[in-house]
Amino acid sequence: MKMQHRLLAGLITLGLLGGGLVANAADVTMTGSTTVLPIAQAVAEALADRYEIEVSGGGSSVGVTALLNGTTDIADHSRPLKASEYETAVKKGVYPFTFHIANDAVAVVVHPSNPIQNLTLTQLKDIYAGRITNWKQVGGRDAPIIAVSRDSSSGTFETWNHIVMRNEPVVASAIFATSNADVANEVVRNPNAIGYVGLAYVIPQLKKVSVNGKEATLESAVNYTYPIARPLFMSTNGFPAPGPVLDVILFILSDAGQRLVQEMGYAPVRKLP
Repeated sequence: MKMQHRLLAGLITLGLLGGGLVANAADVTMTGSTTVLPIAQAVAEALADRYEIEVSGGGSSVGVTALLNGTTDIADHSRPLKASEYETAVKKGVYPFTFHIANDAVAVVVHPSNPIQNLTLTQLKDIYAGRITNWKQVGGRDAPIIAVSRDSSSGTFETWNHIVMRNEPVVASAIFATSNADVANEVVRNPNAIGYVGLAYVIPQLKKVSVNGKEATLESAVNYTYPIARPLFMSTNGFPAPGPVLDVILFILSDAGQRLVQEMGYAPVRKLP
């Protein structure tokens, strides 16, 4: 977890969470989900002696679009590809091959000063739909609730929309952030805020709130006992031919790569020896 926070701090410093590090003649480019971004950056560091790997964020939809447009080798995404994206891919002669590279739990976070310990899925939906507007309505102090959400290009938003909102719109008064780091920063700054982030972004300045009595942990992400657990993905154009892209994918799926996934705060795809 120390490595997770060191790399996360580096990502914020370098600006990778918003737009990416510009590299020349990269051997491999990885683009997309800011949830997957810490894993991608850690892999780039681990393989730096073998390949130059360019990593950028922007959201799951940005990554998938880049793959379909031929501007990235690997699309990082925290939600499955949509039917419309497959349709577009086939029209462009692109055939996405998706790898399940990690598991995550979308953690609900508040300011550490907030006394709230647990919220139900129904309460979360009502908060983000604008029906619950004061913390006292869910057993907290008398203070307005500031809802912080991801934007619609985010795979984390897609997960939240599907599991929590059930396709009901997020209230227009919510703060819409372009990355997990931005959500975390908003909640750190505002004692009345609530947000949701991938596990790797639960920094010490945040407090996790249980959902339906279940805590967001590595274990609950692996066994899906946490209500907002999800898989994380990387996709390529077809199964990669032997070379740098395949080497990157095989490393991520190896025991060493999966241990790195765990060090970054996410759950591996299998039990490790």
